[in-house]
Amino acid sequence: MGLFRKKKGETKSGCCSCTPEAMAQAETGKASAGVKVLGSGCAECNALEEAVRAALEELGMDTCMEHVTDFAQIAAYGVMTTPALVVDGKVVSCGKVLKKDEAKAMIQKVRAST
Repeated sequence: MGLFRKKKGETKSGCCSCTPEAMAQAETGKASAGVKVLGSGCAECNALEEAVRAALEELGMDTCMEHVTDFAQIAAYGVMTTPALVVDGKVVSCGKVLKKDEAKAMIQKVRAST
């Protein structure tokens, strides 16, 4: 019985269907400075994005913010629960919708330490 055998020519590396090229691209994206919200685009992720936008505006930072929805890129950060906040390549919050003041404090803390 050949129920559980791989089909000829079928190769799979890793635990998911991500290609090595996608993972390499995700790794290079991590090194870039800036503020990123990681998440699928659900209501919680969008709420965090709005709070972060308001925090950046209040801080007077013209830093561009990116909303990452690609799961390969999210996994490259080691994030298992979303939404997550990344500031200058460092994950500062996971699995929580931050309020504007919380996001503001985290951004200031990371920027002050660099």
